Amino acid sequence: MTVIRPQDAVERALSLSRADDCIVIADETGTANLRWAGNTLTTNGVTRSNRLTVIALRRKPGGVASGVVSRAAVGADDIEDLVRAAEAVADGNEPAEDAAPLITESPGGGSWDEAPAETGIDVYGRLAPALGEAFARAESGGRRLYGFANHVVTSTFLGSSAGLRLRHDQPTGLLELNAKGASGSAWSGVATRDFTDVDVTALTDDLARRLARGERRIDLPAGRYETILPPSAVADLMIYLYWSAGARDAADGRTVFSAPGGGTRIGEKLANLPVTLSSDPHAAGLQAAPFVIAHASTRESSVFDNGLPLAATDWIREGTLTSLTQTRHSADRTGLPLTPAIDNLVMAGPDGGASLEDMVARTERGLLLTCLWYIREVDPQSLLLTGLTRDGVYLVEDGEIVGAVNNFRFNESPVDLLGRLSEVGASVPTLPREWSDYFTRTRMPAIRVGDFHMSTVSKAE
Repeated sequence: MTVIRPQDAVERALSLSRADDCIVIADETGTANLRWAGNTLTTNGVTRSNRLTVIALRRKPGGVASGVVSRAAVGADDIEDLVRAAEAVADGNEPAEDAAPLITESPGGGSWDEAPAETGIDVYGRLAPALGEAFARAESGGRRLYGFANHVVTSTFLGSSAGLRLRHDQPTGLLELNAKGASGSAWSGVATRDFTDVDVTALTDDLARRLARGERRIDLPAGRYETILPPSAVADLMIYLYWSAGARDAADGRTVFSAPGGGTRIGEKLANLPVTLSSDPHAAGLQAAPFVIAHASTRESSVFDNGLPLAATDWIREGTLTSLTQTRHSADRTGLPLTPAIDNLVMAGPDGGASLEDMVARTERGLLLTCLWYIREVDPQSLLLTGLTRDGVYLVEDGEIVGAVNNFRFNESPVDLLGRLSEVGASVPTLPREWSDYFTRTRMPAIRVGDFHMSTVSKAE
């Protein structure tokens, strides 16, 4: 295979195109990872990959047809075959319902001509020694640490026959730690751009404290409990709400955001407290692509929108639903403002929100969760979700954590939860446990719900 720079691959594909219009996306990705088990580093590795996507557009009676073909490990000699394959798909397709004029101007990020961003094992230059020290402390304390760190850097180059040339470099890092001891297990995780802000000592000290809390075991039945959900658990629920907030599906009567009798619930009060759920591609520490990158057309995305500028958007403002995710096509259909999806999510309550520790200290009797997992949708019309608690559920009495209780299966709708909030804490960067493979850039508060539904006792340990 003859190696070719991603920028040059884009230009070559565009020059070879015989379609009426063409969009090309080149993704160059580097990954570096560490894994550890039983207080010992076990594996590490570095990989590189690339993918080239060609979107051929063919004018036909009644509109414009699109053909999309995406392949990995494309060399210079493979590009023409990829372009012809995309054109053949376009020739065989009917006009696309989401067809729209190509974007011609958009704010870019970085330099088109610079080499793709890279990562390597040296990204763990500070982390690895800190882990070694943590392993020694855990060993002396009778604990075992397990987990992994992963760093992915993707450089995306987007070009079109309309003259668009855009580039975005996206670093995505995460670390997950599990501590196991005689009393059970405890989990912690963080999202990061480069690992310079990861405090391993603080993470492992917190895990040790939580294992100590589990030395007293308390069995509780299923039921509704006052429950404090930490930021990670809140992130998992709010991400699913966000993924379900497509304007087209809402307008078609398919989701919890559909209005009875037609239309959407935009303008309706969803939360009893003044919470805001928002996205901003330029949010500090959560920076994401400032323009649309769409490798395929779906109900939530459109290849015709590639390069569309993104701006800060409130999905829920002061408790009221204000926006749903939109393509240009769905915005035309619904008559709502154009608000494309953005790759980060922030939830905030009133100013002066308490820390998680202060919320616990004010609890007369309730449960404190660690995280949620195995979340699945039960009913899209209410967005009812089910899932399990994991790695620590604690009983709080008179402001003190008095022991660990059994795990539960829960049944809750994040939309319904918004209407039953009794407290919203301070927002902090956090890592979702369930969705960390897909969505890491979040800032969330802890929340208190007076009657969180633990539907059954789980046997999971």
